[in-house]
Amino acid sequence: MQNYLTKERHEELVAELDDLKTKGRQSVSERLRHAKDLGDLSENAEYQAAREEQSLLEQKIVQLESLLKYSSIIEHQPKGGTAVRLGSKVKVKKNGSSVEYTLVGSNEADPFQNLISNESPLGRELLGKNVGDTIQVQTPKGTAEYIIEEIH
Repeated sequence: MQNYLTKERHEELVAELDDLKTKGRQSVSERLRHAKDLGDLSENAEYQAAREEQSLLEQKIVQLESLLKYSSIIEHQPKGGTAVRLGSKVKVKKNGSSVEYTLVGSNEADPFQNLISNESPLGRELLGKNVGDTIQVQTPKGTAEYIIEEIH
């Protein structure tokens, strides 16, 4: 499955992965070494906790590596772009109020920051549309109508 990330988010994930592989692994290694020094491993709760932390750390590393391996960086909307695409900032009017959204991949979506996924109902309807187009989106409260005011 293809993942879409902004350049900034991609860089954040690469840095996080590097940190987990270096500092994270080193920290867990030190905890394991300390716990082994305490003696009997079969009844050593600290050792068991360190092994659990190591397992979770390695799972996170594999998850990030996979995410980055199958990701594409979203290019910013060129000036004068006419159609909504990934990376577009779109100003829409709904019920007389205007709001601006940025269309991002699902791994980056954050509705509270007006970052909407290309896989969300609104994101799917916006893709490929132009200024002046009206779209309708099914919501739990019924159909919502949006008018595209600006794309940049």
